[in-house]
Amino acid sequence: MKVEPVGGMARRKFLRTAALIATVVALPAKLWAAVAKPMAAFSATDLDATFAALGQTPTESAGIIFTTPDIAENGAVVPIKIEVDEAVLPGVSRLYVMVEKNPNPMAAMFSVVEGSKPYIETRVKVAQTCTLYAVAENEEGFFMASKETKVTLGGCGG
Repeated sequence: MKVEPVGGMARRKFLRTAALIATVVALPAKLWAAVAKPMAAFSATDLDATFAALGQTPTESAGIIFTTPDIAENGAVVPIKIEVDEAVLPGVSRLYVMVEKNPNPMAAMFSVVEGSKPYIETRVKVAQTCTLYAVAENEEGFFMASKETKVTLGGCGG
């Protein structure tokens, strides 16, 4: 006697599907836990709230080489470069860029793939003359370097 599948799905196929769904539901919870803090930091409206959303205020580190212009002729496209000396700060997993006086200070977050060099070059929008921060995260915590950049034209404030 052959048993027909109920509702068009055999028992084994049902169990495989249920196991897959359980895995997919459980996995994002772990991933969201790892991403929730940085995502909340993007909606913070001042630097202290941004650091609070990350969970701690970064400490200064000589292991971060942060390059930004002293004077930016156009605040809409301010070039920045962040490089991490891995001998001083090993195992960096994320790099953050923060602009102190922007409406939302967290400007960017970059994940660093394990085994790759923590290095980025990008451009950010800067509302007005202020301090920019490069923040590196590893298992030990958050570390930063900062530099003031003067804006002469067209920041994100207008």
